[in-house]
Amino acid sequence: MAKTKKYTGDEVLNLVGKYMSESDTEKVREAYNWASDLHKEQLRKSGEPYIIHPIQVAGILAEIKMDTATVISGYLHDVVEDTPATLEDVEAKFGKTIADIIDGVTKISKIRYKNSQEQLAENHRKLLLAMSKDIRVIIVKLADRLHNMRTLGALREDKQRRIASETLDIYAPLADRLGISTIKWELEDLSLSYLNPEKYHSIASRMNMKREERIRYVQTAVSEIESVVRELELQNVDVYGRPKHIYSIYRKMADKHKAFEEIYDLSAVRVLTNTIPDTYAVLGAIHSKWMPLPGRFKDYIALPKANGYQSLHTTVIGPGGRPLEVQIRTHTMHEVAEFGVAAHWAYKKNKGSGKEVRTEDQTQQTLNVIQGILELQEDAKNAEDFMDGVQGDLFSDRVYAFTPKGDVFELAKGAGPLDMAFSIHTNVGIKTVGAKINGRIVPLDYKIKTGDIIEIITSSTAKPSRDWLDLVSTRRARNKIKQYFKQLDRDDNVEAGRELLIRNLRDTGFDSTELLSTENLIKTAETLHYHAYDDMLAAIGYGDVAAPGVANKLTEGIREAQQVAETDELQRELLEEGHEIKRDETALTQRQKVTADDIVIAGVDNLLVRLGRCCTPVPGDEVKGYITKGRGISVHRIGCPNIRAAQIQGQRLVDVQWEDENGLKPNYDADLTVHGENRNGLLNDVLRSVNGRTRFVNSVNGHVTKNGTAQVSLSIGVKNSVQLNSIMDSLNTLPAVYDVERAFH
Repeated sequence: MAKTKKYTGDEVLNLVGKYMSESDTEKVREAYNWASDLHKEQLRKSGEPYIIHPIQVAGILAEIKMDTATVISGYLHDVVEDTPATLEDVEAKFGKTIADIIDGVTKISKIRYKNSQEQLAENHRKLLLAMSKDIRVIIVKLADRLHNMRTLGALREDKQRRIASETLDIYAPLADRLGISTIKWELEDLSLSYLNPEKYHSIASRMNMKREERIRYVQTAVSEIESVVRELELQNVDVYGRPKHIYSIYRKMADKHKAFEEIYDLSAVRVLTNTIPDTYAVLGAIHSKWMPLPGRFKDYIALPKANGYQSLHTTVIGPGGRPLEVQIRTHTMHEVAEFGVAAHWAYKKNKGSGKEVRTEDQTQQTLNVIQGILELQEDAKNAEDFMDGVQGDLFSDRVYAFTPKGDVFELAKGAGPLDMAFSIHTNVGIKTVGAKINGRIVPLDYKIKTGDIIEIITSSTAKPSRDWLDLVSTRRARNKIKQYFKQLDRDDNVEAGRELLIRNLRDTGFDSTELLSTENLIKTAETLHYHAYDDMLAAIGYGDVAAPGVANKLTEGIREAQQVAETDELQRELLEEGHEIKRDETALTQRQKVTADDIVIAGVDNLLVRLGRCCTPVPGDEVKGYITKGRGISVHRIGCPNIRAAQIQGQRLVDVQWEDENGLKPNYDADLTVHGENRNGLLNDVLRSVNGRTRFVNSVNGHVTKNGTAQVSLSIGVKNSVQLNSIMDSLNTLPAVYDVERAFH
């Protein structure tokens, strides 16, 4: 990773002096002096004076030309949490705006929570909701996190991994959604260096080994592009090469199972122009010179990304017949690509300068993110539920679809027509009766793909169906549907809940007439903590609780009686084969030990048990058994294809569990498949890693797949799933390994 600049206080003041007025620069100096005085007795974990951290945060903010309030907040972001200063003190000296930004950044450190995960989620929720009031809150936090990641080496290894994981899950995606790629890429690379240092340094060293060759290739490409651009007689065009980031190469290797040598686009060429017409002129000239690769052209100018990013991307067969990625954008688009929403403040300064200014588009992208956060907050049950929604709806992969009029809608990957309808407007969603994709009628469970033209068909008399809750994938749509049913008359919800319950009971083979007696409903409602059974039925009606869960409680006694009858039938069948089954009449769920393979089965003794060779379960795995003809009970891991096949064929499944999940024997067979880079020494590395954690290696074999990667199959002996997971984690850290998985045969 490139060496990052370390600022001094004077250097930050020089930076802001280049774009701030003298009075604003003086306010920044005042904040620096106050922060220095407040933090003067404090040291960081590394042993250096604490004030260095606020200086670096302010420097990062000054580099992206943030406004006066934001840079001051960078200096003061820790004073409320770590010094005697209060928010009132900040407001008195620097005003309410800066006090509000600092309040948004400050952690909730004085409230006790049940666990650290809950506190972390609450901190993130407070931060994101503060961001919804002032986007500068998250920009300060991103600068704070970036410098913390740059100095993470001073902490314990477990803290390094926890903070790096949090950064990769929350802060890098946030930087991406706000378009601040200059921070996003560095956060991702730094996180990888702590979460998987071997892979990080392996990629970095290999990129360094090819550095001279790569530089020569890029210089040749840049020279040839400059030549064709000169012929266009355009003004103010910059052409330069840029290396790909380590994390992006790592993701490409892992996601596509590619070896490092198969990653050709380690570098790309970027062309910056004055105007949008110039970008298309350059694109045409490049395509005239080199053959473009099919399917590798993307026009993010006509169809910007959700974070405001605009650029033309193309991959061509460049010099020497090698693939070359070229990005073409205007100078202003480049500023947005690097600094995202942060560029908004810089553009306000540049109005009237003759430069391309797109503050409205950028502000709208920011408002889209903020609106999404506020909608998720409305219906979140708690902080963790809120953060699940943020990561699922706001940070997930996106698809881009069009209305027939050409308007662009951005949706989470997996969204369907109903999700889009509710994203247009709640009333559109509620009145939806169907959808056309590219002119053809599609079902409402259709998954939207990027480029689809979607026409939502509505009717003034239409009403939502409760089945829609199973058809939508976004929190917004699901919450709007639930709100609709909550707003209906209570009597309608109670009746709808009763109908859903009757339908579920009927579909599962039960007679609802006796089951839905007042006595049964009261008893079930009390069990599920409702004050009255009508409340329970209403909750089912508006989608707050699932009908199958209530139905299971209602039928619990009947299903237990059926299990007793099934056990009696099983006993008759197996006694014919000479086995004996014992059952405690007063405690059906009692589990009695079976001598074979440490497995216990409900109500069964002296029965042949064998572990499935197709999935090699070990103690600690979730397991299920099914009755075979003449061979007792076959035990398999949950998810094994043979369990699914047994269900389809109507074979009787039985609950089984391990007598001791730690394992009563030292050697249970387990099969693994390792995918990795095809290079010398891979097999030795795999064996060395495995031999360091188990003495039982039954077999090893490897081969090269059609796409050129290596695949190693292992059969090993372990005591339990804890030991097996340790072995898999160890293999995953090897620099040439892409992933490790349990095998199914």
